[in-house]
Amino acid sequence: MQILNKKALHNYEILERLEVGILLKGSEVKSLRMGRCNIGDSYVKVISGELWLVNTDIPKYKYDGSEEYDSARSRKLLINRKELVYLQSKMKQGNLTLIPLKIYPKGSLFKVEIGLARGKKRYEKKEQEKQRDLDRELLVEKRKYMI
Repeated sequence: MQILNKKALHNYEILERLEVGILLKGSEVKSLRMGRCNIGDSYVKVISGELWLVNTDIPKYKYDGSEEYDSARSRKLLINRKELVYLQSKMKQGNLTLIPLKIYPKGSLFKVEIGLARGKKRYEKKEQEKQRDLDRELLVEKRKYMI
């Protein structure tokens, strides 16, 4: 069971991928195990030397008895210091950002795959869509002649 960020592949060009841990509460883990999470509008931010996952919506676990719960709270990401310094230097060099690509379980823990990405321009998105349509039409034509 993986939670994918489909918007990321459309809106960004992914340059590098990295696996990091995430700090969660117990009820959030249960919600994630049920597949309830939205990372479409999420991003990763460096705040005082730590990585934070911002704007990720993990709804409240329905059997949780606690009343106060913020589903869109920021969650700390666990990363090595060397990797963090490397990412910060890459982000300063160019117009790059960090975005979550997917959340998935690894053993009893949950991991987040983050990507160092560059935002696509509108014309780049259109070109990609045109190329995808051409590839699809070519595949249909091939199937026609193969049968």
